[in-house]
Amino acid sequence: MNKTKIKTAAATKGLPLRLAFAAAGLALAWLAMPHAGHGQGIVRGAQEGAYEGNRVAGPVGGVVGGAVGAGVGGAVGAVEGVFGVPHYRYRHHCNGYRDGYGHFHCYR
Repeated sequence: MNKTKIKTAAATKGLPLRLAFAAAGLALAWLAMPHAGHGQGIVRGAQEGAYEGNRVAGPVGGVVGGAVGAGVGGAVGAVEGVFGVPHYRYRHHCNGYRDGYGHFHCYR
């Protein structure tokens, strides 16, 4: 009879594969963190909402407007931060009007 025994391979030295994947995932998560400037939508939305609500409906409107403004500002800021789409407003540097075709014309 053949009495050969099979030995298992020794574990590789160095970082275990599980730890290497965890470190890579942590590094990618750290690089994907948003900057501090992305959180400004919540604060500004709350400020503008509270101002407009207070102006229109008094103190109760200020509280409700601040809460709604914070929610909307946070949502817009999160969407812009996740998708990387800036929120630009196209502003004209003159007073004017839009014609029937949607083109803007300045008063001269």
